[in-house]
Amino acid sequence: MFLRNFPKTTRLLRYFTSNLDAQTAGEIKMIRILRNRFPEASEIEVKDISGGCGSMFAIFIEDKVFEGKKTIAQHRLVNEALKYEIKELHGLRIVTTVPNKVVS
Repeated sequence: MFLRNFPKTTRLLRYFTSNLDAQTAGEIKMIRILRNRFPEASEIEVKDISGGCGSMFAIFIEDKVFEGKKTIAQHRLVNEALKYEIKELHGLRIVTTVPNKVVS
């Protein structure tokens, strides 16, 4: 689960404010937008880390489209996809990565 990368206090806040398995409307909306923008992504996770009010999200995307791009360029792609949603947010944490290549 992507939340393991966040401080314990953030994880506890999320644990005590809502069911970890249930997705908020904001999470569902952002996942839909990101899946549309990154259709080849091997993983997309969106978590409301605001305590349930929908003002701060953590996003993890694993996609080969990020290969060869600097982190700032990867994050710009995500920001562009969510440009209208970002206007309503207090904060956004983005982690992007390229799928691991299997070496035989």
